[in-house]
Amino acid sequence: MDAPYPGSGSNLPCAWDHPFRALPPGAAPRLAGGDTLFIAAGSYRMGFGAPETGACDAGGSFDCVMPPIPSGPSAAQRTRILGAGWDQGCANPPELWGAERPWFIVNLTDSSHVELGCLEITDHATCVEFHSGAIPCQRDTPPYGPWASIGLQAEDSTDVYLHDLDVHGLASGGIHAGRLHDWTVERVRIAGNGWVGWDGDIYGGDSNSGALIFRRVLIEWNGCGETWPEGQPTGCWAQSAGGYGDGFATGATGGQWVFEDATARYNTSDGFDLLYVSEPGSSVQMRRVLAVGNAGNQIKNYRGPFLLENSIIVGNCGFFDGQPFTYDVDNCRALGAALAVGLTQGDQATITNNTVTSEGDCLLTAERYGPGNGQERVTLRNNLFQGQVDFLQPFELTCLAYQETFNHNPFDFDYTLANNVKDDACPGGHAICGVAPGLVSVEMDSFDAHLLPGSPALDAGSPTLCPAGDWRGFSRPVDGNGDGNALCDLGAIEWHRPEDVNGDGSITVLDVQQEASAWPCSANCAALYDQDGNGVIDVVDVQRVAAAVAV
Repeated sequence: MDAPYPGSGSNLPCAWDHPFRALPPGAAPRLAGGDTLFIAAGSYRMGFGAPETGACDAGGSFDCVMPPIPSGPSAAQRTRILGAGWDQGCANPPELWGAERPWFIVNLTDSSHVELGCLEITDHATCVEFHSGAIPCQRDTPPYGPWASIGLQAEDSTDVYLHDLDVHGLASGGIHAGRLHDWTVERVRIAGNGWVGWDGDIYGGDSNSGALIFRRVLIEWNGCGETWPEGQPTGCWAQSAGGYGDGFATGATGGQWVFEDATARYNTSDGFDLLYVSEPGSSVQMRRVLAVGNAGNQIKNYRGPFLLENSIIVGNCGFFDGQPFTYDVDNCRALGAALAVGLTQGDQATITNNTVTSEGDCLLTAERYGPGNGQERVTLRNNLFQGQVDFLQPFELTCLAYQETFNHNPFDFDYTLANNVKDDACPGGHAICGVAPGLVSVEMDSFDAHLLPGSPALDAGSPTLCPAGDWRGFSRPVDGNGDGNALCDLGAIEWHRPEDVNGDGSITVLDVQQEASAWPCSANCAALYDQDGNGVIDVVDVQRVAAAVAV
């Protein structure tokens, strides 16, 4: 019942006024496994000074945290913690904000069969824990201030569903989670956390197992402080200043890792650091990923099988150089290759329909870990590579591909467009080299992977290999050059006529209806619907789509 306590009486139907009523620090949960706790809209202080924190003390307030969320009885009966609006798009999630330096805000230690959704998890301070510059947190004597170290702590946990969370602005890390089994994470933002975004290097063993699935996650600005209440990056730092800065990282782990429609951008070290997904039987699949502006590698892994498909990799690893929000970031750390592929004995990596650019030393590197048997392969098909001036060595261009640890050439290129790369490298068959790729922009800081009409990448892909959709989810293949034969375009984005707004490869009344649903719009309009490019969506745009149907 969503009603306050009337002020007198007992055993009356009413709602708690704070999450700590259900999960009191230092006491047993009042929530049973399999229950659902709905959190009303509003802002809730989490930590010393909040309701139910009488058992905490000011000096040791780091330990003033909720107990572990009770496990549900089974996958069919999860314990659920859900913010108001969880079933209506989660437009205004309740805010759980940490105060007086708790280790974490949400506790999933030993918690299994749990659903957590539609919450903002943050604090109300700009500080970064142990920062070597101007914004360190006060840790020595209370009061410590309105900050928390970590947003969500999890370990020894099975069958958890996280969705519609905004975990941002914490003094150390967003999510600290290891020894997981069968987790699914959807529509989660992890941003502006002072040391790291997702950190899988927990205390003790780290290894995960089963399916670890991440869909539509946004991991950004980690390794930076976040101003409060403005929410802007500040004091960005990395290992050169004693910080860290990975967007997503694990400890040594197994498991089958899947990333779909995921973004890692503007983190002060690596974007997706999967170097420790290293145990036998582990694997990584990445589809429709965007990695851009991270100061180290955009993506790196350790072993196969590894799949990267329909993804855009923009290695502007010098992004933080000279920015007003930068304190000390080591630009293009480890030479800043956009994609660093690792293989162990006999492993295979498959790189299909990606668009890659970088100002790091190379667009692509491969490294063998341990002994090899000559069967290790990085198979590349339908990719578009655009080189840039090397940020650290501006007298030369980025190299296309490099390796020095294999006894054979591990790269198998075919159906490739490579432009503006060191030594004019042009490997493999069916290569298009040394010509402008026909992208909307090839400039490093405004790179746009959409193809222009007439691009040499149109219909230049393999006749036998083409994913069903592109980075946007638009259909493939489409006849882009008008010869009556639809072949896959090179790169992550398939060219479609602009009037094909639903991306199904044809222009019908459905496109007119979708275009009309976006009209009118006079500011911040989606470029997809702005047919005449004038910045607004009006009747002229709808008429253009309708005219194309008639054709």
